[in-house]
Formats: sequence, structure tokens, C-alpha cells
Amino acid sequence: MTPTRPRLLVALVVISAAVGWGVSRLVDAYADRSLPVPWTAALVMLLLALALALWARGTRARLTGQPGTKPMDPIVAARSAALAMAASRTGAIVAGFYTGVSIALVPGWGVASVRERIIISVVTVLLAGLVVAAALWLERVCRVPPDSSDDDPKA
Repeated sequence: MTPTRPRLLVALVVISAAVGWGVSRLVDAYADRSLPVPWTAALVMLLLALALALWARGTRARLTGQPGTKPMDPIVAARSAALAMAASRTGAIVAGFYTGVSIALVPGWGVASVRERIIISVVTVLLAGLVVAAALWLERVCRVPPDSSDDDPKA
């Protein structure tokens, strides 16, 4: 399993921003209203970021063998790394989608309900960024250090 590359996350943000903008424009054109943006999206991103950060903190403590913690099985560390990779991609997609939605809503800034949707979208984007950061931290915590015996030709 290779570490997450920032290039992949940026590509996901750009693609999903285009999708978010397109969906928002389609809803506006065919439903004659702007796309609803719920506060629950921001709340879910906040809870996910907190859960990932706490998971990373606990995982780091267990992998470094801090007193009062029990050692972590290697399979649990591998599953945690896979969870972190999925979460970073999810955060990038959500951030991109709501970036596209907020860009599509900007022309209606003068309307109070549209302004509220833009603010919710921006808050969701920022919290999705926290999800990405926490997921990348968890992924980094789960990395296995290179084995020094592999580098030594005499061993």
C-alpha cells in the first residue's frame, strides 16, 4: 500500500468541484431553485475529523508503546491505514463538491437564503479539509518504518 499522494487529492477536489458546480447549475435550471445545502454535511465532517484525530492519537500511543496502552496488532494498523486512505479521499471529494456548489451559488449572494447556503458550503469545505488533514495524520502514524536489516547487505 503506497501513501496517499497530494496530487490525487487535488485531482479529486478539482473533479468533484466540477461535478458540484454542474449539479448545482442543473438543479437551478430545471428545478427553478438553488441546491439545498444542509448543516448536517458540515456536522458529519466535524464528527469524522474528530474521530479520525482521536483514532490517530490513540494509534500513535499504542504503536509507540506508551505506558498504559496495549500493543496494536499489525492487521489493525493496516486496517487503520486503509481507513485513513479512504477518509482522505472522501474529505477531498466532499470539499471539492461543496466548493463547486458555493461557486455556483455566488451570483445569488444578495438573497439571504443563498448567502446562508454559501456560508454552510464554505464551512463544510473547511471541515472536509480537517478530515483530510486528520486522515493523512492517521495514515502517517500507521506507516511502518523501514527495516534496517534490509539495507545492510551483510546481514
